[in-house]
Amino acid sequence: MLLGRQSWLFDNSPRIIAAAAVGGPFESKCQIAEDFDQFTSDLWMEQDSFEKAEVKLLELACAKALEKAGLKNDDINFLLSGDLDNQITSSSFAARGLHIPYLGIFSACSTSMESLALASKIVDNNGANYVMAATASHNAAAEKQFRYPTEYGAQKPPTAQWTVTGAGAVILGKQGNGPRIISATIGKVVDMGISDPFNMGAAMAPAAVDTIETHLNELNVEPDYYDLIATGDLGFTGYSIVQDLFRKKGICLKKNLYVDCGTIIYGKDPKVFSGASGCACSAIVTYGHFLNRMRRGELKRILVAATGALLSPMSYQQKESIPGIAHAVSIEYIQ
Repeated sequence: MLLGRQSWLFDNSPRIIAAAAVGGPFESKCQIAEDFDQFTSDLWMEQDSFEKAEVKLLELACAKALEKAGLKNDDINFLLSGDLDNQITSSSFAARGLHIPYLGIFSACSTSMESLALASKIVDNNGANYVMAATASHNAAAEKQFRYPTEYGAQKPPTAQWTVTGAGAVILGKQGNGPRIISATIGKVVDMGISDPFNMGAAMAPAAVDTIETHLNELNVEPDYYDLIATGDLGFTGYSIVQDLFRKKGICLKKNLYVDCGTIIYGKDPKVFSGASGCACSAIVTYGHFLNRMRRGELKRILVAATGALLSPMSYQQKESIPGIAHAVSIEYIQ
């Protein structure tokens, strides 16, 4: 059911049958390492390029989700996936090996919640029995494409973020005992003129606030309806901006209600500058850390607004600004 202009309320509340989160060697030392299903021992994953390694990460996350669900590839009606590589090749090449009917999407680092929202809509409308939503990112591949190859050793400013090497996958079905997808709000593109690719948090923060505010208004709920409201990968810089924007808009959030996935994974490790980023950022925090907290009874209702910076190497070279977007999905697990 459509609520307002941008939000869906799912009549049949699709269930999360299984979810998986995998990470690279650096992620194995992060502060939520216990919430991952598996880590790889090196960035290359026995491949001859970082891009091929990203394909393997995505395949691994999908295989792990299938294993946890007790399902086979042939049981999945559709795979919805996207990533940061040019023409979402990591997702397309992973789909080639998985042999699951595939819908490729691109929403930069907000791909996790866009794919989850669309997958939920398909299941809710009886368009499938099982749908898988997945995404991945690789630190070295993203750095090479959007900034400088890591081999250059280029100096970064404090606002820069560290792209997560990892992948997340979730399987939705019509029935089950897992968490329910309650609603989703599809975001608008918001561009405040930020053009610095080392300051993604500032570029994406206004879109996050716009989507969360729209969600609260169209669902007619107060912020404290949720036990947790999370943005995708704004890092400490964007997180601070969002808090300021909430105050200016008169949106009052109780202490510890709002968190950002980009500040959760690595904490304040100085090696990551302002925090984590990448398509895998919100995916692994949601499908690993948040869902585990829900299963332990620590959280009952959460809203995840994954954020994305819709730039490309070409748009940056043409001195375009960085459009931001955020897609929000609400998840509930009340036993």
